[in-house]
Amino acid sequence: MTGQVPSIELLESTHKFPCVFTFKAIGLTSNDFVDRVLAAVKHELKTDVDPPYSSRVTAGVKHTSVTIEPTVTSAEQVIAIYHSIHAVEGIVMMM
Repeated sequence: MTGQVPSIELLESTHKFPCVFTFKAIGLTSNDFVDRVLAAVKHELKTDVDPPYSSRVTAGVKHTSVTIEPTVTSAEQVIAIYHSIHAVEGIVMMM
């Protein structure tokens, strides 16, 4: 799996929290890949409501990308969300 988690220092120097932060995850297409990514984000946000998101299946149908744009409260929360998404089964890349 590729994708590097940004440092707290970088996040704090480039974002004013709270703010909307964009996460993009690409994984193997399955019936519930998007749901598992959303569940990981909702767990870190401590909510049952889906954050704004969009998803798309590649032309070859092998991969699905999901873009999530939640409002985050801190750099630490961004990093926690990155780690939770990284742990999702079938993840291939994160941006």
